[in-house]
Amino acid sequence: MEIAKVMSKGQVTIPVNIRKKLNLKEGDKVVFIEKDGNMLIANSAMLALKKIQDEFAGEAERLGLKNEDDVVNLVKDVRKEIQAERNKE
Repeated sequence: MEIAKVMSKGQVTIPVNIRKKLNLKEGDKVVFIEKDGNMLIANSAMLALKKIQDEFAGEAERLGLKNEDDVVNLVKDVRKEIQAERNKE
């Protein structure tokens, strides 16, 4: 358990062990989440990344992507389509 003191302007220094666990660096933002009557703190960038990962879950399988080569080929195909569309204009 870590303890931090709230200063007069509401500022709190996040203990170094917590910053390390959350992978927080100077300038990073944190998010406060209320859950079951408790307040949780999280690295906002990591939370956003997790949300994106959850949103894309199953997309590779749906698209038939089985390995990195499949992804590279898909990107090449999409780029070709975009270039072809630009050439029509």
